[in-house]
Amino acid sequence: MLDQFYVFPSTRERLRLGPLGPHIDGFARHISERGHPRSTARHKIRSVAALSSWLEIKQRGVEDLDEQLVSEFLRYRRHRGFSQYEAPQALRDLLSHLRHVGVIGCAPAREESPLHVVEQGFTEYLIQERGLAKPTIVSYLSIAHAFLFECFGRKPPALNDLTLKDITGFIIRQGNRLSLRRVQLVTTALRSLCCFLYQRGEIPTDLASSVPTVANWRMAELPKFLESEEIERLLGSCNRSSFTGRRDYAVLLLLARLGLRAGEVVHMQLDDLDWERGELTVRGKSFRHDRLPIPKDVGKALAAYLCHRPRCSSRRVFLRIYAPRQGFSTSVAIGDIVRRASIRAGLHPARKRTHLLRHALAVRMLRGGASLAEIGEILRHELPSTTEIYAKVDVAALRALALPWQGGEL
Repeated sequence: MLDQFYVFPSTRERLRLGPLGPHIDGFARHISERGHPRSTARHKIRSVAALSSWLEIKQRGVEDLDEQLVSEFLRYRRHRGFSQYEAPQALRDLLSHLRHVGVIGCAPAREESPLHVVEQGFTEYLIQERGLAKPTIVSYLSIAHAFLFECFGRKPPALNDLTLKDITGFIIRQGNRLSLRRVQLVTTALRSLCCFLYQRGEIPTDLASSVPTVANWRMAELPKFLESEEIERLLGSCNRSSFTGRRDYAVLLLLARLGLRAGEVVHMQLDDLDWERGELTVRGKSFRHDRLPIPKDVGKALAAYLCHRPRCSSRRVFLRIYAPRQGFSTSVAIGDIVRRASIRAGLHPARKRTHLLRHALAVRMLRGGASLAEIGEILRHELPSTTEIYAKVDVAALRALALPWQGGEL
């Protein structure tokens, strides 16, 4: 594997010296699969070779390798004036690789903080008793962590002292910076946390029923959306001669033409693309899998992106720009793509959210004569009532229903 990075056999043989020599080709393959650039990979390999030479001088074997020994080596290199560029991360990658292939033992268990123990128990409760999906659990955990950290900081959490005042104060502070929908999620997560703590006997009173609700009537507002001309400006802002531009253009087209949710784009796998049938499997909410036709322009954009997609072990369609090459962690990355494109296109919507494009598709279909049932089918709504809000933007149809103004013409 070293021959991909070093041309001269003498160089490769020198790098294979020492206790880590038999494992350096496997490490090179490991970092190659993670999509590191050639220059970065060479730095990492040289760092591992330097560690191997030092182990030989110290008469230590691979079986002795752990975080403490790596720290000792890095201190030695620092005192000798060697550059530390890429070395710490390279050696962390080495330990991870050697543990994965079973050459060295697992890392010593870190002492868990009391707050971490509570969060771990809450995770098990959400999985085993609530049966929630992974994205929902991640959202609940982030809210629970923010709440508990605000209440107790790094001190051991005195859960028995939690009061309704702590909960309402946290919700009010979150409401000053978050949308109403997000604050509703905060209250739901806190109710689940209170139920969990009460069942475990950590709090004497079930505070879940006292968590305040957030007034956010479903039909109170018009859906925010972008006009067709704005969407074209958004798409035109992508530089399709670069890998980043091709990726962002394909993502924006999926949002605009198929109305996908951000999480559905994040979790899209290469196996979800059926090129022979021209169909795409969408991994939606509540573990739903739906099949949608791939429009011609979406197919072209995906093909242009995939032809230049870096080789890596990840099966996710859309990858991060920088190594390690892997899929996005959360849907926040898709929101960032929309936000950056909005800024480049000179658009300043009230909210730079991915749902602007989903709403735009529904409005465009409605103006084109599609029924609410057809829109709900494309957007994969479970309930017809979810699609009803788009009737409010059909001004032409609503005008026919309006009663004459009794005060005469305006």
